[in-house]
Amino acid sequence: MQTMRPTYILGLALLGFSLTPVSQAEVVLLAQTSLSGSITDLSGLSGALENGAPSNLLGGFGSGLGYAGGNTFLAVPDRGPNAVSYNPLVDDTVSYIDRFQTFQMQLTASPSGTRPFSLTPTLTNTTLLSSGTPLTYGTGALGTGASGGKSYMLGSGVPGLNAVNNSYYFTGRSDGFAAGTSSLNSTAARLDPESIRVSTDGKTVFISDEYGPFVYQFDRATGQRIRSYALPSYYGVTDLSSQGNTEISGNTQGRLANKGMEGLAITSDGKTLVGIMQSPLTQDGGANSKNIRIATIDVSTGAVMHEYVYTLSDPNNTVSDITAVNDHQFLVDERDGKAGLAATTKQFFLIDVTNATDVKGLSTLPRSFATVAKGATPFIDMLDPAFGLNNANFPQKIEGAAFGEDVLVNGVLEHTLWISNDNDFATDATSNFYVFGIACSDLPGFEAQQVAPEPSSYALLAAGLGVLAIIAGSRRAGLYS
Repeated sequence: MQTMRPTYILGLALLGFSLTPVSQAEVVLLAQTSLSGSITDLSGLSGALENGAPSNLLGGFGSGLGYAGGNTFLAVPDRGPNAVSYNPLVDDTVSYIDRFQTFQMQLTASPSGTRPFSLTPTLTNTTLLSSGTPLTYGTGALGTGASGGKSYMLGSGVPGLNAVNNSYYFTGRSDGFAAGTSSLNSTAARLDPESIRVSTDGKTVFISDEYGPFVYQFDRATGQRIRSYALPSYYGVTDLSSQGNTEISGNTQGRLANKGMEGLAITSDGKTLVGIMQSPLTQDGGANSKNIRIATIDVSTGAVMHEYVYTLSDPNNTVSDITAVNDHQFLVDERDGKAGLAATTKQFFLIDVTNATDVKGLSTLPRSFATVAKGATPFIDMLDPAFGLNNANFPQKIEGAAFGEDVLVNGVLEHTLWISNDNDFATDATSNFYVFGIACSDLPGFEAQQVAPEPSSYALLAAGLGVLAIIAGSRRAGLYS
């Protein structure tokens, strides 16, 4: 059954706001808000991880952001807190159980605020990710080396919750793999989630993984893995290590360490997943190249249907997410690795894969090929002074992006793009949400994914929380086209 997205209505002229064209598109920053890095989640976990960080820390959830219907969004943290130096043999990773967070996002008119809307995120659920079949965990037997009198031996990487719930939970610890296997072995317990999308029926989620790289499908209610979508063998590496630099030096093919499947999109019909790597594959030039692979996956069969190439504006940049405009156009999040006033690139480019060369099956890129069409200028530049975000507090890692519900502003319908950052679980750093309004005329081919909301989400919408007015309509039916 097709569901309908509501439309928020707000006359900005009454509030004294104006819509000024920014960069390539007509864009306005509708709302922004921050959450403290010290907040805990709803996982029910207690105790500390190997590095002393709480096992229920909410931070880091901005690595991926997915629209889940109504005013519900899912946010996924990456592999967990590893900013504290405690064991270099596992790159300071810990047995943090991977999870996703469910938020209700309330937009409210803000006549006296600095933005047209105020945004209130409410965490409603934390879902832990698991496998119904055994996984390979790190044993902790990493050697007897010591530095400065400090031993680097570790205990087992098996989460204690496994025995309690008779399950096998994924963790971020980098030694969770079987020796002698490829990184594309789906029995590995290590999982580094980077992007999340929701199936059209709302019952499952798709999460991209950097360690494989993989795309996994999980049951949304239980968090148990349903399916693994494997990429071609030349995306993986065969010489595995719990240390990223060692892994890079030991392989001549495949993804760079900790730079695997970073972004994931889903087309409006829910039939195709579109994954993008964070950086070029080793055989495609690695850190010295600008060419990043995009893979399209058939949700039903699991087959990789096409591969295309996206070209970075600067080889020092990386890609953090991709979100679908329609089945051939996408917004790509390209960024540098700097924060505050040192940041120069926090940009979203509109791309079109229509005339790009399909490089599927080619382990190394050919000498000549057509990359995806990419806008000459950013579609959205978050550091444009018109947004007022280019200050010392701007975060380093803009990583999550998803289209949400349309808003009607001054009689003009606008699409909303929701953006989040990864704060790397730093308790003294915030996690931020930004909501941008994009004039529909700037995305004439936009097709919204119609996600069936959970009953609770639908009830909240019906109650009108944070909604000034609701217009029922379906853009897929052409009502707003």
